[in-house]
Amino acid sequence: MAIKDLLALVVFSILIVSNSASIEGNSILKLSRTTPGVNDPTPIVIWHGMGDTCCNPLSMGYIKRTFEQHIPGVYVRSVRIGNSFVDDTRNGFFLDVNTQVEMVCQKIASDPLLQNGYNAVGFSQGAQFLRAVAQRCPQGMKNLISVGGQHQGVYGLPQCMGESHIICDYVRRLLNYGAYTHWVQNFLVQAQYWHDPLDEATYRDRSLFIAEINNERSPKNPNYKENLLKLEKFVMVKFTEDTMVDPKGTEWFSFYAPGQAKVMLPFNETTLYKEDWIGLKAMDEQGKLVFLECEGNHLRMSDEFLLNQIIRPFLAN
Repeated sequence: MAIKDLLALVVFSILIVSNSASIEGNSILKLSRTTPGVNDPTPIVIWHGMGDTCCNPLSMGYIKRTFEQHIPGVYVRSVRIGNSFVDDTRNGFFLDVNTQVEMVCQKIASDPLLQNGYNAVGFSQGAQFLRAVAQRCPQGMKNLISVGGQHQGVYGLPQCMGESHIICDYVRRLLNYGAYTHWVQNFLVQAQYWHDPLDEATYRDRSLFIAEINNERSPKNPNYKENLLKLEKFVMVKFTEDTMVDPKGTEWFSFYAPGQAKVMLPFNETTLYKEDWIGLKAMDEQGKLVFLECEGNHLRMSDEFLLNQIIRPFLAN
């Protein structure tokens, strides 16, 4: 299939995704509250994963309601990138990650209910995007909870889920075509956290997001380490039967040893950790890193796991 035909199919797929409602997940609450109360629970910012949207009642909408049910009075901001649900879904595939992160930084800075600090929960790719927020514009982020995030990037897109599976199929083809070609890097979100262990030099040189946010280039950005160390806890959830994230060890900052794609290095044996490029080693020594394992496939959490492993210990203060 020619590239132009592939792009045409991608555009067609976008046009048939879901509906175009334009109410962000927190707008009703914002109308009734403009300043945080002294005794209010810590607000929560959530960012959805690939193919999802801020306010899908079966995914992020359900998570938002669950938080509100178990933390009475909590303010939950489910971020939307764009002016509609369709924009939000599409931008999860085709809007530069760094632009998205800057947009969320601005949303947080302009939200009066987040000015006294907040907890952040990112789902799938939304997890590494919220880590970028923590490193670039923390603005009072307290706990960062990564649910199936890909913090060392991915080297495969084996299965796509949900209504956006058609788009995912073409995303895979584009990645196979050439993840580090200029136009694919600039066009495709998933290419920006594609990590090829067989060609680390090209990855470090051309990756527009994950290599940069992991401080893999020289000179290092000291703010990334300094800001991440401001977190009280950095919680990472890995799914034991994950068929979407490849390799699934990236959910705990593990990755392939350079030069091959079989042997995985534990997070604390990677150069990123040993040379402490973003502060993981220091956080580990301070007891700030929490590694949780959830049985099941990607993002398949039970209500019991969500309540007992995430809400009660890290969100309900």
